[in-house]
Amino acid sequence: WDNADFSRGVGTTFYQEFSTLNTAKPPFILDVEAKVRRYLRSSYSAVWTLKITWEKAPVYAARTDTHKTVTYQAVLTTDGFRSYILMLYQDGGMQWDYTRLTSTNVLIGYT
Repeated sequence: WDNADFSRGVGTTFYQEFSTLNTAKPPFILDVEAKVRRYLRSSYSAVWTLKITWEKAPVYAARTDTHKTVTYQAVLTTDGFRSYILMLYQDGGMQWDYTRLTSTNVLIGYT
């Protein structure tokens, strides 16, 4: 795991909140619910979801290379009782050169 560095004006971070208690659910939320059901083999109906996107994020320190970027998302969702996170990475989108990172024990995900 390494830090993204937006200090050079390359890349952006944005978020979108979905409150779906007693409202129609957009296709994105239906997809999140389907993923949770499929991966966990349980019923799930989201009442709140937060999608955070890091787009074209350069690796820390950006002064060394702002051309190799990565785009990824974290989707936090809850039904009011259980909460989940989906970590989504653009297919083929990991452009960081892990051999040049300050840390050599590189991971994708969370613990």
